[in-house]
Amino acid sequence: MSQKPSSGSYFHLHLISDATGETLLAVGHAAAAQYATVSPIEHVYPLVRTGKQVDHALAEIEANPGIVLYTLVDRELAGRIETYCREIGLPCLSVLGPVLGLFQSYLGAETTPRVGGQHTLNAEYFRRIDALNFTMLHDDGQLVEDLEQADVVLVGVSRTSKTPTSIYLANRGIKTANIPLVPGVNLPSQLEGLAKPLVVGLFASAERIIQVRQNRLLGLNAANPDSAYVDRHAVSAEIALSKKLCAKHGWPVIDVTRRSIEETAAAVIALLQERRREAAAVS
Repeated sequence: MSQKPSSGSYFHLHLISDATGETLLAVGHAAAAQYATVSPIEHVYPLVRTGKQVDHALAEIEANPGIVLYTLVDRELAGRIETYCREIGLPCLSVLGPVLGLFQSYLGAETTPRVGGQHTLNAEYFRRIDALNFTMLHDDGQLVEDLEQADVVLVGVSRTSKTPTSIYLANRGIKTANIPLVPGVNLPSQLEGLAKPLVVGLFASAERIIQVRQNRLLGLNAANPDSAYVDRHAVSAEIALSKKLCAKHGWPVIDVTRRSIEETAAAVIALLQERRREAAAVS
């Protein structure tokens, strides 16, 4: 009989991978997010490539029964996990198994097992590293002289998540710079004449920006309730000016008030892809 969680508020989630475990973490988080009343206690086992490492994972599973997800290329190791979970009545699933089966049925070819194949040091990998280096060097309005080399330039007032969004995009291989919109400070002249990069404006509600700014001031032990930095009228004026600026230049805008970094980045990528499709159609 299948074992159940020991509490109604949590369950154990075992993630066993022969690589970094990023795929399993993403799948586990996406699935667990659909359950508002229970939370996973994650047990992550990366780089599992030997029988001894499998033994360690199985001992942990026995001590903390729960759901088991794995991505293992070695069929013998995977078989041991499947057999053990079946014997003690725990749910166990190869996350990539159904996907690989679908690929095989469509492509009509067997897979070529490669441990950590998605992390191969190929051209795509080095493109992402190059994008990350570029993005770090062009954070918060730095090195505006070569903005033309960017794929995307994010503009917005303080605390609209420009930096984390830039880094996320860089990890997708997109060279991203970000420029803060500061009251009383002129924009870099290079920004208005850009031809290659997509310029996107980020904004949020005044309430959201004030909340984030107040938390930042508290973290810096520099809270000042009278500061224009957190004054509602001043913040609202900043947001209105940023929207007006983007409208003037025809820059698309994204409201990040209720968006996660991943969702904001996905919206930017969609805009970039649409622009590239339009450019390809013209050429």
